[in-house]
Amino acid sequence: MLGQKNMKIIFKDWKSGELKAQAENKDDLWVLSQIIEPGDLVKGKSTRKVKLGGSEQKVSVVKKTVNLAVEVEKTEYNADTLRVAGIVRQGPDDVPSGSYHTIEVEENTIIKITKPKWLKYQIDRVVESTKEKAAVLICIIDRGEAGFALLKPYGYEWLSEFEGDVCKKDFDEKKEPKFYEEAAAMLADYVKRYNAERVVIASPAFWKDEFMKVLKKKNPEIVKKAVLATCNTTGKEGVNEVLKRPEIKTALLEQRSATEIQFVENLMKEIGKDNAAYGLKDVKDAAEAGAVSVLLVTGKFIEKAKADGKFAAIDSIMRGVDNAKGEVVIVSSSHEGGKELDGLGGIGALLRYRVKY
Repeated sequence: MLGQKNMKIIFKDWKSGELKAQAENKDDLWVLSQIIEPGDLVKGKSTRKVKLGGSEQKVSVVKKTVNLAVEVEKTEYNADTLRVAGIVRQGPDDVPSGSYHTIEVEENTIIKITKPKWLKYQIDRVVESTKEKAAVLICIIDRGEAGFALLKPYGYEWLSEFEGDVCKKDFDEKKEPKFYEEAAAMLADYVKRYNAERVVIASPAFWKDEFMKVLKKKNPEIVKKAVLATCNTTGKEGVNEVLKRPEIKTALLEQRSATEIQFVENLMKEIGKDNAAYGLKDVKDAAEAGAVSVLLVTGKFIEKAKADGKFAAIDSIMRGVDNAKGEVVIVSSSHEGGKELDGLGGIGALLRYRVKY
């Protein structure tokens, strides 16, 4: 299996506010869900049900593909589909202008987005999604349990886990443990499947070193891609812990989730020094004072605001920070950094200077 495809830009004119792009995968759908806002014009193919047959004939219902443009009122994202709902502004004669319709954006879907103005962080997210990304696998292992995860822009995808049959006593030498060989074979399969360029191997204590001995014999090509890290737990908790470890910063340099987690960690440190703000009111005050250097907002906070019809206030803050040459970072709520930020109200800011004394 080849590496993941990237979002394809078919046409762009940032000055006129136009972008035509093809979403190649689920990561692209997530990116689009973060940049499409109420008031945008989104054009794409959609289906509508059409009744055939008159009063004296048997009526049948068929699906017809149409090209529509809707003025966005709300968006809804799940793992497979991005639904963009709004008022029809352009379409065929049999679709009344001003009616309500939903365009479903899936993998390989082409859409056109027109905005009054593209903000810098929105352009950056689109450009970033078109670049080749190095796949990074994470293997959490101890004496008899292994778990595997694939790092994603919005967090990570948990692939699998298994427990092996290992000798429970140090003096039981007659029973040769096969667990590490099985784990090595499974890791090799994932490396090939996802064309991984980096593999993070982490464990409590020295178990990663024991696993590396087997890899050097059975799969030496993986050793060249390996970065070792330490964690105190296994499973998904171990992955969350590893994403914060300094040992893997090099391996994850271009992985957005690691960057987001680092931003949140910086925020937590600066809160203790009164060099940061969190919560909608305090961040709004800081932004209006031009004091925000980095604005952090979770995707969950944005989605809830859109659903509740309260996005305008957040949008105003983001635009203000963007206009003041600050950085806007949308943080995924799926990793520990995003969950921490959600615990602070879903929005926080690193400050250029204090606004409260």
